[in-house]
Amino acid sequence: MYRTRYKKYGNTKTEYDGYTYDSKFEAGIAKDLDIRLKAGEIKEWERQFKVEMWACDHDGEPKLKKTHKIDFRIHELDGSFTLLEAKGFETADYRDRRKWLESFWLPLNLDHEYEVIYNK
Repeated sequence: MYRTRYKKYGNTKTEYDGYTYDSKFEAGIAKDLDIRLKAGEIKEWERQFKVEMWACDHDGEPKLKKTHKIDFRIHELDGSFTLLEAKGFETADYRDRRKWLESFWLPLNLDHEYEVIYNK
């Protein structure tokens, strides 16, 4: 007997260029980034960029740590970076991590911008 396992958010894991992405949408963005790279619009890009964020106490001592894997980090021609998320659905966990990113990590990494692309 075979059972079909349904995905919680309706996404389909998709392989592109030897990597498995969480959705067709995310794989499509990877393909678009490759096109931009070949066209000379960006220097390079990487997938699953890990960010560590810390909340500190009043003495500046790190107390709470949260990590977040950003779908893509794009190295722009001007030397800056764009963190790019591919989202079909925002979970409460994602909204929490985004708040941490915007509150604790981005202010310390001014050469990075954050962008979210929604699958419509």
